[in-house]
Amino acid sequence: MVNPDSTPHVLIVDDEPDIIELLELTLTRMGMNVTSALNIEDAKTQLQSQSFQLCLTDMNLPDGSGLDLLQYITRHCATLPVAVITAYGTPENAVAALKAGAFDYLAKPVSLKQLRTLVKSALSLPPIPSEETNPKNTNNQRALLGESQPMRQLRATIEKLSRSQAAVYISGESGSGKELAARMIHERSARHTQPFVPVNCGAIPENLMESEFFGYKKGAFTGADKDHDGFFLTANGGTLFLDEVADLPLAMQVKLLRVIQEKQVRKLGETQEKNIDVRIISATHKNLNECVEKGLFRQDLYYRLNVIELNMPPLRSMREDVPLIANNILEKICRDSARPVCQLDKEALSILTRYDFPGNVRELENILERTLALCTENTIGKQELQLKIKEPQKPISTDISNTNQRLPLQDYLDRLERDSIINALEQTRYNRTAAAKILGITVRSMRYRMERLGLNLRNNN
Repeated sequence: MVNPDSTPHVLIVDDEPDIIELLELTLTRMGMNVTSALNIEDAKTQLQSQSFQLCLTDMNLPDGSGLDLLQYITRHCATLPVAVITAYGTPENAVAALKAGAFDYLAKPVSLKQLRTLVKSALSLPPIPSEETNPKNTNNQRALLGESQPMRQLRATIEKLSRSQAAVYISGESGSGKELAARMIHERSARHTQPFVPVNCGAIPENLMESEFFGYKKGAFTGADKDHDGFFLTANGGTLFLDEVADLPLAMQVKLLRVIQEKQVRKLGETQEKNIDVRIISATHKNLNECVEKGLFRQDLYYRLNVIELNMPPLRSMREDVPLIANNILEKICRDSARPVCQLDKEALSILTRYDFPGNVRELENILERTLALCTENTIGKQELQLKIKEPQKPISTDISNTNQRLPLQDYLDRLERDSIINALEQTRYNRTAAAKILGITVRSMRYRMERLGLNLRNNN
């Protein structure tokens, strides 16, 4: 965040004199110091000789692309937010800039209102911590704990996404911390002083969705005894988190798409639309791309929400982090229940580390809460956990000398294929998407094979 006692310094990179003059005049009136550069090489020289708080660069420059300059700034001036100016009607350039790490973008002709809003937001970015907080020494529950490579990479990506205005789609299994990641992105962003509004799309009755999302005026319908802002207006200036977005009905998806595109919302019972400035972060445990292929989710809305995807790793891929996360959860539960801190012994930690956690961190929390409720000692062992570890299944024998050798070749191959599919389904608790990944085939191919083999198994997808 810029020191209020200092004057912000902005670098403008553009080869059009009219654009430079417009931007310089506007920013100077906002109390900024402005330096201009006509090309990438000139901009690099300016960046090497002085510090800036914001860079505005055109996408098309005489000696390269604005993305080239963005990459240079990312490598050499990581804390400097960059906004890219794109030509009218080229949304693919804007998306490319956001994916490359741009803070935001402006489309030509430049709107001075949008420019002022963008500049104020960029200068409100909180500073990047010089040293990452040591997860081992924190009790902050709004932190993703762990020192494994997937967790380190996840935190680094969240830090990068927090310095952008791009829409983010968070994918991952249930209980993997999608809302926590969304909150971390918000709290580290330029919108951190504004509301974070989480919405569980699957928990809202379909007949109430429009009024809950867009709000209503008093008297708009029976029971509307007072004005109601709705989720978008409540989140105005901040972040709207759409959890389980795949559960939105198609009719609501159309209305949501229009609001996101137009950046305007109209309450039920009102004739005028209101401008909104909301960053959308969405999440679901379902495969949203598969939902699009099946016609359950609009492709145009998918592209609006999925500008940048953040994948949450499952807990089983970070087994070395389980002891740290478990002890942190235990400490919090004990503190909230005003009981002495309990400890997991080595055997209990070993069991937790080897467990697959299909429900991820949420399941770990439930296991520890249940254990503490039944435990009277301050040390938790194997008996107190009451957790069964599923032993790895023996590989399927392909020895031709077994009894299957008497079967016709096709029957023998079908039996091997059937056993392989059943084994993969059991390993993934009948999650067909995960089972197909283990087998190295697509979900569609797996569905066809199951139908051909007459496998009618329960599906928890």
